Amino acid sequence: MKIAVVGTGYVGLVTGTCLAETGNDVVCVDINVQKVEKMKAGELPIYEPGLEQLFHRNISQDRLHFTTNLAEAIAEAKIIFLALPTPPGGDGAADLSYVLGAAKDIAKIITDYKVIVTKSTVPVGTADKVRAVMSPETSIEFAVVSNPEFLREGVAVEDFMKPDRVVVGTTDERARKLMGELYAPYVRQGNPVIFMDERSSELTKYAANSFLATKISFMNEIANMCELVGADVDMVRRGIGADERIGKRFLFAGIGYGGSCFPKDVQALAKSAEEHNYDFKILNSVMSVNEIQKKVLVEKVKKYYNGDIKGKHFALWGLAFKPETDDIREAPALYIIDELIDAGATVTAFDPEAMPNIKATVGDKIAYGTNAYDTLENADALLILTEWSLFRTPDFDKLSTTLNSKVIFDGRNLYDTEKMVDLGFYYNSIGRKVVGK
Repeated sequence: MKIAVVGTGYVGLVTGTCLAETGNDVVCVDINVQKVEKMKAGELPIYEPGLEQLFHRNISQDRLHFTTNLAEAIAEAKIIFLALPTPPGGDGAADLSYVLGAAKDIAKIITDYKVIVTKSTVPVGTADKVRAVMSPETSIEFAVVSNPEFLREGVAVEDFMKPDRVVVGTTDERARKLMGELYAPYVRQGNPVIFMDERSSELTKYAANSFLATKISFMNEIANMCELVGADVDMVRRGIGADERIGKRFLFAGIGYGGSCFPKDVQALAKSAEEHNYDFKILNSVMSVNEIQKKVLVEKVKKYYNGDIKGKHFALWGLAFKPETDDIREAPALYIIDELIDAGATVTAFDPEAMPNIKATVGDKIAYGTNAYDTLENADALLILTEWSLFRTPDFDKLSTTLNSKVIFDGRNLYDTEKMVDLGFYYNSIGRKVVGK
């Protein structure tokens, strides 16, 4: 099948590459000339495990193409995916200008039946808005389909190639058949392609992300409660996670959620509810808890130093919002860096993938290590902000000799508290007892 993907961010590039992997002819289009030229030359613009091999293979086998020319991209395509940004506006609502602008441009140049697929995360009613902007521009028949992505950064390729479900919102029978054919190779093991109306599909995406964000904020509240009553959040997590009604995933306490999806999607759903005169109390609380949680680790640091960290120097391990990605959008690390700097401290940070993005955002407000251990030099304490695998089993002897003091503030609960006692560290984590002096 011939396919066009408009937009080459995380979602668009993973979608286009993975669709090419099953034999489709895919053209990805983007307005960024420099980015397109780099992709044509085989340079991957994002870090996503497993993507590079598929990217190069499908380029070399002439199934994956890149262009800045929209008309060229969609000329022969049966299905056109819109994978464009939907950033939050000033009021928190999703900004649909990129999606609707592209849809209008497409309507002006189509010459035969097309299926227009919103892959971007969009509010309920967006499919209707896409139809509304396209219809005055063309007499050609087209269908608008909602097909939300459920890709987790770090495992996005696996999620696309082996989805636990595919959601397709359409009332157009011809489009339904084409989408069913397109996804058939990805659900051979029997996982469902769930067809529904467009509005239900659009809401499904927001509901999924908002529910997961709610689990995270709930466990962070439980962690804070654990610290007050002397309980251990890891024990609580294991106790409730064994209940199949709750499940084990998204129950890890930490320093709040970030990334490109949860913050804006929760905010957008709450704003959409407000526009329909509904007060979505749970989501407003979820957002409030998350904002507070991003700064919990800094409050622990300040308390340890009796409220004054001016002149202190801290090492940071981890900058990405989660491991196995270079994405720093809404990363707790950004908030923590600002809090530390504003309080008069200095920072040296290390992340295996996200440092170029942090440098582009933060600049020389902080220093950067070349590896995990040189980051520790002259540091009064270590703060762990992202649970990269390489931080899970460090050389504690090297930590002891390199840090000015054996002090660790762990925002991801990587280490066993009893082990840290034996090693002689002061160790302060989330929702567990503080050990050491």
